[in-house]
Amino acid sequence: MVEALAKIPDVEIDADGTFKYILVRVKVKDGSLGKDIVRGTKSAQYHNHIFDKISPEMEALGLECECLGGGKIEHNSQDKKMRVFGESTAFGKADHSVSAEKLKPVFSGYEITWADDKK
Repeated sequence: MVEALAKIPDVEIDADGTFKYILVRVKVKDGSLGKDIVRGTKSAQYHNHIFDKISPEMEALGLECECLGGGKIEHNSQDKKMRVFGESTAFGKADHSVSAEKLKPVFSGYEITWADDKK
């Protein structure tokens, strides 16, 4: 199970644009070992669409997941800037500071900011 957890990328988001995202805690079933991951895509009309896609994928690996909240990511790959903000009606607001810290190693060289406002 630990190997399965290690293979899950910390971040999977769209290459550009403004889109919904969720912060998800993935952990070994009936265990305490886990990690937080960020998932976001323009194809999701609602935050729960993202969760509904990854939850069965994690279960197939023998893992369970819990959505910690959501928001939006504004990803400008040309200017190497990213902004994390907003909230999810279904899941509430993610801790954007945690999400931003998850993004930084994956998008080194980017200016990554976050805000607790809704816009």
